[in-house]
Amino acid sequence: MRKPLIGVTTRGSFSERYQIPVIASPRPYCDALVRAGSIPVLIPLNLPQDSANELLSQLDGVVFTGGGDIETVRFGGEDHAQIYDVDAERDEMELQLVRMAADSEKPFLGICRGLQILNVAYGGSLYTHIPDQMKDAMQHSFFLVQPWDYLAHPVQVLEGTLLSEIAGEPILQVNSLHHQGVKDLAAGLKAVAHAPDGLVEGLELTGHPFALAVQWHPECLPNDPTMRGIFEALVTASREKIAA
Repeated sequence: MRKPLIGVTTRGSFSERYQIPVIASPRPYCDALVRAGSIPVLIPLNLPQDSANELLSQLDGVVFTGGGDIETVRFGGEDHAQIYDVDAERDEMELQLVRMAADSEKPFLGICRGLQILNVAYGGSLYTHIPDQMKDAMQHSFFLVQPWDYLAHPVQVLEGTLLSEIAGEPILQVNSLHHQGVKDLAAGLKAVAHAPDGLVEGLELTGHPFALAVQWHPECLPNDPTMRGIFEALVTASREKIAA
């Protein structure tokens, strides 16, 4: 059987050195997918809808990656001075893509922003800056304060879920690099992991064979068997989709 082709969402940026716009994705996502036995395929931001549909039909799974904040108008959120790297083109692409992946029962994994995209796509809302909007919130953003693999806090995994099946244990130690998070949970989604302060750290889409999203960055914890297992589970589900 061929290796699964896993789409990886990208972000737009600008190369100061070469003075040209680029579409790219951080390497750890691709490294994690290669280790898990798949072939990563970058999904450009500038695809027209028919091309996005065609590309998705050729993919066996999708990873919705981390990155900047989602436009507040997408979920009726509060504007905040700490909001950064908003990209309307990326928002539009990913919100459509996650619904398409769900409708076609394509296996997918959301990471950090990817979890938030899933919640917003189904009508949920976000805290636009957790420290100012969530009562008794713990520190969740260690971005540029600690290394990406710094284990910031535990998460409690709900029993009887896809994530618990992958993890094999009820408590996981995770990194934490976000300042936004789930406020109102969208209908059809299930919260499957929580931080000690109650913030949602994991989501699954009810009725979908493999629709998982986590608020942390497992791709930056390659030495942790559970974090590798998240990508391995995605690849296994994608392989099963090929064989079906």
